[in-house]
Amino acid sequence: MNTQTLNIALPADLVKKVDELAKKEYRNRSELIREALRSYIKTSEKWTQLFDYGQMVAGQQGITSEEEVTAIVTKHRHGKKSA
Repeated sequence: MNTQTLNIALPADLVKKVDELAKKEYRNRSELIREALRSYIKTSEKWTQLFDYGQMVAGQQGITSEEEVTAIVTKHRHGKKSA
């Protein structure tokens, strides 16, 4: 695996939590932080896909603003479904 070393600054309390968790999971800091970053990136990519899909569907429905979305949701929640 091709690796690159990064230097980052973290608050002392966060480092303490990282070290405690790494010890509990029998990992070192680097392994724990790599896994945390992989998880964060995967989650971020899923949210991006979800928002992209939402924008596509909104465009197909002619919805052009968040206010319109809020109005549709409010009507639906109050049993005033539009035709």
